[in-house]
Amino acid sequence: MWNPDVYLTFADHRGRPFYDLLSRIGAQSPRRVVDLGCGPGNLTRTLAQRWPDAVIEAWDSSPEMVEAARERGVDAQVGDVRTWEPRPDTDVVVTNAVLQWVPGHADLLVRWAGQLSSGSWIAMQVPGNFDAPSHEAVRTLARQERWAEPLRDFPFREGQVDSPVGYAALLADAGCRVDAWETTYIHALTGENPVLGWISGTALRPVRSRLNDEQWQQFRDELIPMLDQDYPVRPDGTTFFPFRRIFVVAQVG
Repeated sequence: MWNPDVYLTFADHRGRPFYDLLSRIGAQSPRRVVDLGCGPGNLTRTLAQRWPDAVIEAWDSSPEMVEAARERGVDAQVGDVRTWEPRPDTDVVVTNAVLQWVPGHADLLVRWAGQLSSGSWIAMQVPGNFDAPSHEAVRTLARQERWAEPLRDFPFREGQVDSPVGYAALLADAGCRVDAWETTYIHALTGENPVLGWISGTALRPVRSRLNDEQWQQFRDELIPMLDQDYPVRPDGTTFFPFRRIFVVAQVG
């Protein structure tokens, strides 16, 4: 289950990649703009501000996120990105920090490129930080014997995103003009255990689903010193959290 409040704790930091992605979309007057994986809708509203005459279509697989988006005035619906089909007037498809959760999403990108009209845009951003110390700490802890039973066969998402070059080649071969890049953001986080707070809203969510309340608290307590070692608090009270992200903006040929 997604928790919109936890996810929004770092809304400013999480929003910056979305704006960087949006800035590279060259659509002038799109008829329909689709946000696949709209989350709580705080960023989806930006699409309506950028293209006020467009129909904004928003999807998310989480009923909790869709409810939060609707509370923000977004016309969101529950749906699966894997089964979504573009309507004939779809000119822009945005998917921000979603496809890393979808195995085989390369096939989706190729399918969308084949279904959308010439001149349409596909814009995606995925985290590229699965080898970061934060994720390695979670994997290391989860593989300890004491966690073997509740986290047995845990589906870690290692290797489920490609490189910028890989995505660029994929969509270029599908007939698109492609702009692909990567950026590492150095987030200056504040507060107590901020890296734990960050990953609790995303990477740790599947772990939480496997544990009861007591186990979850114990797992967090054991993870904190590991994260503190990798992400020490600076003298000014901030914690630097590097986060690599991969961007692709493609115009259908």
